[in-house]
Amino acid sequence: MSRRTLCTGALLTAGLTAMPGAFAQGNYPSRPIVMIVPQAAGGTNDIVGRVVSQKLADKLGGSAVVDNRPGAGGNIGTQAVARAPKDGYTLLMTISSSQAINPALYKAPGFDPVADFQPVSLVGAVPNVLLAHPSFSARTVPELLALAKSRPGELQYASAGNGTLNHLLGEMLNQMAGVELRHVPYKGVAPALNDVLGGQLPLLFGSLPSTLSHIKADRLRALAVSSAQRSPVLPDVPALGEFVPGYSGTLWIGLFAPAGVPRDVMERLRDGMRQAMADKEMRDKLEAQGVELAGTPDKPVMGAEFAAILKQDIAKWARIVKASGATIN
Repeated sequence: MSRRTLCTGALLTAGLTAMPGAFAQGNYPSRPIVMIVPQAAGGTNDIVGRVVSQKLADKLGGSAVVDNRPGAGGNIGTQAVARAPKDGYTLLMTISSSQAINPALYKAPGFDPVADFQPVSLVGAVPNVLLAHPSFSARTVPELLALAKSRPGELQYASAGNGTLNHLLGEMLNQMAGVELRHVPYKGVAPALNDVLGGQLPLLFGSLPSTLSHIKADRLRALAVSSAQRSPVLPDVPALGEFVPGYSGTLWIGLFAPAGVPRDVMERLRDGMRQAMADKEMRDKLEAQGVELAGTPDKPVMGAEFAAILKQDIAKWARIVKASGATIN
């Protein structure tokens, strides 16, 4: 073999080694995928992340692990993915409150929700439920709004803390319905929920999966869901939009990769999620948790369509955060 042939082969090999993602689609995934969930174990996003990670790994012919990185309203785990190697082995399963609300709420969230990430697939949405203690006098949304207008600033609602989704859902109701419910922040959803269950406060916005058992046991009364339409899990409970036109505030859950992951790896990931989102077993598991799945089995919400939803939500929640006056250093 001539010296020129050897040199040419060496240069070609070196060039391919230097190219990020060269032949990556054929080999990907060759090691476990780490799916970071920026919330604590046991929550809605954690439950969804574990179901989706297993099915995605099956479709890709590999394995996946969920890594919970809670803290700072989801910022810690989100930052970790933004700074991770751009190889497709570190992904972010996150919720709209972290990805679309935190950039307006925190002065320095430590990430750019658009520039630092590539959307893989929207999984679905989880409505919150406007809940009342059974002893509360208002039994419907019209009764609640009438009572709130007659007693401005007196009716209280609990939340998991300033700037959380269940805080801002109340602020959005105040703005759109012309009422003045008084916000009482707690350090987490568990103590807020416990005080409403105990009758210390009358009202709370809570995610459907985390409160469904209390609703079914009549420990809490569901006045309305926060989505634009009724939830199939609670078909007899009206949507707030039926009484307050235009009201819609759901918690969506979606999968992102860091910006810079090679195109062939992104195509492989999206193909894996396309198959996972069409899988009946996975769909049944998620729907049983109260997740309203995005798109249809043969047409999931991915890529540019998901990116457009994110940008719309960033603008929407920025307005609501500004009007609420909430901010976190």
